[in-house]
Amino acid sequence: MIELDKNRIPTHIAITMDGNGRWAKAHGLPRLSGHAKGVDVVRKITAECVRLGVKYLTLYTFSTENWNRPAEEVAGLMQLTLDNIEDEIFMKNDVRFRAIGDLERLPDEVRRGVYGLMERTKDNKRMTVNIALSYSSRWEITKAVQDIVREGLQPADITEETISNHLVTNFMPDPDLLIRTGGEFRISNYLLWQVAYSELYFCDTFWPDFDEECLHRAIADFQNRERRYGKTSEQVVESAQPHPEGE
Repeated sequence: MIELDKNRIPTHIAITMDGNGRWAKAHGLPRLSGHAKGVDVVRKITAECVRLGVKYLTLYTFSTENWNRPAEEVAGLMQLTLDNIEDEIFMKNDVRFRAIGDLERLPDEVRRGVYGLMERTKDNKRMTVNIALSYSSRWEITKAVQDIVREGLQPADITEETISNHLVTNFMPDPDLLIRTGGEFRISNYLLWQVAYSELYFCDTFWPDFDEECLHRAIADFQNRERRYGKTSEQVVESAQPHPEGE
């Protein structure tokens, strides 16, 4: 059993849920069976993040590049999304649901379901689950630049904060920890601005096999790292020390 420091649980965990198709192939099943199994894992990991005290969980569900997959698989993924949009886990665990991405590209029925669930769960407080759906970071940054230009801001008025405030993730803090399953070692156009100082964790486990122990292992690895944000180790230690009153 992995012991976690309950005082150092990441506030925001982002996950690239990779390996559904390869898991299905390894088990002699159609690709959509892997995606369906992956939905079950989402339920388990969401519940465990709530239990641990994570405040934001962002899941890379469907990228803008995924629209280029075979039409049958895309249709199946959209239907899978629709079938699970009423998932009781959000109300049961006091979880707010948000979706980030180019939602206007979604089929009408799926889009209505997404917006409906966001509305029904908007007052839930314990944790926020963000589904990155029809999302890519380059799309997001391009949209932010377009919005800034439309507002007529002058170059000197544009800061890092300006850009962050125009991103679709402007309602939450940047991820502390980014987990990617499935054995790949890349970011894949996911939260490129936001993960500038995130800790990255890669594992070989396909998403359908990712369980609570795998999550604990990733968090334990995170807790063993020193987050310096450009400072030296000595500066980090010094800033963590309590100072006498009056200094």
